[in-house]
Amino acid sequence: MTAVAERPRLMKGNEAMADAAIEAGCDAYFGYPITPQAELLERMARRMPELGRVFVQAESEVGAINMALGAAATGAKVLVSTSSPGMSLMAEAMSYMAGSELPIVLINVMRGGPGLGSIGPSQSDYFQATKGHGHGDYRVPVLAPSSISEAVALVADSFELAARYRTPVILLADGIQGQAMEPVMPTFRMPDWDTASWELTGADGREPRVVKSLHLRPEDLEVHNAHLQAKFATITEREVRWAGEQLEDAEVVVVAYGTAARVARTAIERARADGLHVGLFRPITLWPFPSKALAELAPRLRAIVVVELSAGQMVEDVRLAVERVPVFFHGRTGGMVPTPSEVVDRLRVAWALTAPTP
Repeated sequence: MTAVAERPRLMKGNEAMADAAIEAGCDAYFGYPITPQAELLERMARRMPELGRVFVQAESEVGAINMALGAAATGAKVLVSTSSPGMSLMAEAMSYMAGSELPIVLINVMRGGPGLGSIGPSQSDYFQATKGHGHGDYRVPVLAPSSISEAVALVADSFELAARYRTPVILLADGIQGQAMEPVMPTFRMPDWDTASWELTGADGREPRVVKSLHLRPEDLEVHNAHLQAKFATITEREVRWAGEQLEDAEVVVVAYGTAARVARTAIERARADGLHVGLFRPITLWPFPSKALAELAPRLRAIVVVELSAGQMVEDVRLAVERVPVFFHGRTGGMVPTPSEVVDRLRVAWALTAPTP
């Protein structure tokens, strides 16, 4: 019998990420409905009980994230999903989990803000995700896909990073990535998940364990913070990811992630057709940000153009990474998406303003 090769499946982004989590071995999901990620929750509501796994639609985002905290403490492979206002409500528990070193994966399908904002796509949660979105001195890995296929791969990677470093991990998508449909190869992956050394399973036959974020003695908390900062430094050293396109001869480079990177890709092709040597630098880890790679690229550039679905947030990390290279910005807010023509116009401005002096 001839084997039938796997074929791409047309999938909505939210549903593809849900399936990727299931295939990665997620055994507990907690969430609360909010647009534009509702289909992810709906998919988990149907599939998780069919597989004999835990699905809970909590009474609120606060309830969902704290249930996730409890499940993570038992070693469960936990997924939570939400959108921007829900993410804000989860901030306190995220800090508790970072402090307790509990691994979970949290998918944020961003919408326009501030406040209730709109249900349109946005990237305005960048600061919230990358700068420590709850209280205290902590960071968590943040991964940003630019396609549904990449989102599928990064779901498994997120679980792997969560277990490796005992940390929450954020997968940061936007409303377009959640709602769009694309052909996806069903190349799901089961990541490693080793929690045997710390999970709370009852102390029969071993010393009791305590998972906590409370350290009442200041000197104890400082020791714990030093441990966490050393872990964050290790993540920064080992887990940076980025992708480049047409950088070999580029004189002006667009820095963009997610949907903005896809818009930029079309703009770059149009600009090159007009004779502008431009390329794309796409961060995949927003934290740790690929500062070193961008800094190494910068000395041979005339300019950098940052494109975001926001008023300008990642642009600050770009400016911190480069020296003496002009950084231009183009963004749209409120659920509006930059067009390739807008980006081409900004590239032409950057090209003209940084032209070598005759």
